Amino acid sequence: MSWLNEEPQLRKALAAATGLIAGTVLALTGPASPAAHAASSTLGAAAADSGRYFGTAVPAGKLGNSTYSTILDREFNMITPENEMKWDTIEPSRGNFNFGPADQIVNHAIAHGQRMRGHTTVWYQQLPSWVSSIRDANTLRSVMNNHITTEMNHYKGKIYAWDVVNEAFADNGSGQQRSSVFHDVLGNGFIEEAFRTARAADPAAKLCYNDYNIENWTDAKTQGVYNMVKDFKARGVPIDCVGFQSHFGAGGPPASFQTTLSNFAALGVDVQITELDIAQASSTAYGNTVRACMNVARCTGITVWGIRDSDSWRSGDNPLLFDNNGNKKPAYDASLSALGGGGTGNPGGGIVSGQVYSLSDVAAGRVLDVPGGQTANGTTVQIWDANGTAANQQWRASQNSDGSYTLTNIASGRVLDEPGGQTGNGTRLTIWDANGGANQHWRASQNSDGSYTLINVASGRALEIPSGQTGNGAPVQIWDSNGGANQHWNFK
Repeated sequence: MSWLNEEPQLRKALAAATGLIAGTVLALTGPASPAAHAASSTLGAAAADSGRYFGTAVPAGKLGNSTYSTILDREFNMITPENEMKWDTIEPSRGNFNFGPADQIVNHAIAHGQRMRGHTTVWYQQLPSWVSSIRDANTLRSVMNNHITTEMNHYKGKIYAWDVVNEAFADNGSGQQRSSVFHDVLGNGFIEEAFRTARAADPAAKLCYNDYNIENWTDAKTQGVYNMVKDFKARGVPIDCVGFQSHFGAGGPPASFQTTLSNFAALGVDVQITELDIAQASSTAYGNTVRACMNVARCTGITVWGIRDSDSWRSGDNPLLFDNNGNKKPAYDASLSALGGGGTGNPGGGIVSGQVYSLSDVAAGRVLDVPGGQTANGTTVQIWDANGTAANQQWRASQNSDGSYTLTNIASGRVLDEPGGQTGNGTRLTIWDANGGANQHWRASQNSDGSYTLINVASGRALEIPSGQTGNGAPVQIWDSNGGANQHWNFK
């Protein structure tokens, strides 16, 4: 948790949410036929089926509790130390590093085949007074860079991703950085410096910015972080991921949460849910949160902030997936289902790799079509009345190593393609020579009506026909996934 010992304001904006997508998401992975693949029965395994992780925050002091550790090792394939990698524990006095408590967690993870998120190198809280009292810029810069380098070097090769900087933006509606010793002494540039230092320390680790109350797309704080990440990517500042803490009220995520994840992902970074807990842990709220991640290809994982309700900083809200005794709650089942696990496979029959299909849009009743005789690179696709087994309306589904699919048009021999670098809402889709790019990979998620939502891996947006345009020749484009029938496709 990134704000230990604070009054639980629920971070000012624990937004009420509306449901995101009605359908049950089914990650289609495995060898030739997903129908033959038994659904995974634990959170970590179900997430791994789609190339994601499902993790939890862990305090070293609870590793000796058998009930706790049994659930940890059964259910979770990613671990975040709750407090053990924060500055006040790691470097309580200048130059004196205490890695013992964090080492316990890292060693446990290694022994049980779990990966690690490092949390956190630079944060304005849980900061020793010897750091917070520094007023000389050169001194603070040296201290910050040495802390980052020493901590990351110690764990080099053992950490999947680091929260390099945590909670640097203000809650006052300004969209600007908050006042802190780092900002006040070093200026806005301290975040960039921290990331550049981190890259030099461990080039292989993913480098994340992590914050709370950035889940609602229109909030000034969200926009401030978005603009920083956009600027970093444009200038080549090393940033690989953005963490959304996701401490939600009883309503769950804001209605725009998936849009937020998708928009950040379109900047070219991974997005991760890093500290999830939801007051009262309703099944709907948890299911919506997990589905939002599953519907964005670059949402690479989810971490809940604790295992049992009694382990939570918000224990009075009963916000986690297991009760005080370690029993699974209904929200657990909803989360597992949203990940694609918990059943006996896909009862409707999955998409079979190598098989040829026509793709019929549910709203229009018309099929995905390459205009007759137009087979060249860059030809835009459309919908049209089904014409039997016409080759221009037939698509071969080939499963990729990441569980996504490439769809090859039989008439042209070219694949369904999102034009390279064009990831915005409304981008028209074309056919192009297959090149293995993420813009030609489509992740299939099955809806409750048996149809599929197809999410482009490069953009994180869904294959759709524009709302209300159902006639022959209507364009096919990408748009934020919203659960509409115009984004549902039957494979026939």
